[in-house]
Amino acid sequence: MIKNIATLNPIFVSFGPFTVRWYGLIIACAVVIAVILSVREGKRRGLAEDDFYDFLLWALPSAIIAARLYYVIFQWSYYASHPGEIIRIWDGGIAIYGGLLGALLVLVIFTKRKQISPWLFLDVIAPTVILAQGIGRWGNFMNQEAHGRATTLTFLQGLHLPSFIINQMRIDGVYYQPTFLYESVWDVLGFLLLFSLRHKLPFKQGEIFLSYVIWYGCGRFVIEGMRTDSLMLGPLRVSQWLSVIFIIIALGIWAYRRYYNPLNPAYLAAKNK
Repeated sequence: MIKNIATLNPIFVSFGPFTVRWYGLIIACAVVIAVILSVREGKRRGLAEDDFYDFLLWALPSAIIAARLYYVIFQWSYYASHPGEIIRIWDGGIAIYGGLLGALLVLVIFTKRKQISPWLFLDVIAPTVILAQGIGRWGNFMNQEAHGRATTLTFLQGLHLPSFIINQMRIDGVYYQPTFLYESVWDVLGFLLLFSLRHKLPFKQGEIFLSYVIWYGCGRFVIEGMRTDSLMLGPLRVSQWLSVIFIIIALGIWAYRRYYNPLNPAYLAAKNK
């Protein structure tokens, strides 16, 4: 029996006119963890620590802007009538695919200017990016967003979830599917697989990143179909279409590079000298 049905406060702390929300704090922690792990692996692969910090300075704001623009564009019917809310990213409402595309564009430009292999750089950060995504979903949890369809208390209890998650999934008297949790678990599993296998399997440079794209795309396709807050485009949601497109592109690039460029360097061939 769930006795306490109080939800968690999305505000971490307030002082004067300033408010720090759990959403932003959790995402910030996810970014810090990702950077620390990327720097450690980057040193093993011969990449300079400063390169990651320099990249972050450009990629993070670009990713946030792109993620928000993506979300606003596909929710324009709402924001056209509420333009003052467009910049309120602290209330939630950023699209991860938009952020990833924005960061990817910066990475291509950044690695070209630094004369770093973009494939190697992507391989190093890919496992940490999916980990950050998994952690970041808990920001959605605090905001009671990115949930699925309505369900029952009995169903949630059958998942053996802790009470605080079940309570938070009760919104306006209705219980919802914790799709944020499904994706978080999927992302963390992806991190564990990539993190443990990249030093054991004969990956070519670029294939760890492509594995990330395929893994994340498969999970996102399924989980996105459970959600109720995404834009539809024909029979599927926009993010589902993007997932399918990215999976096909990743598989195609993997096959092309293996067949036409079999001498591409191995991931482990890049070592700190």
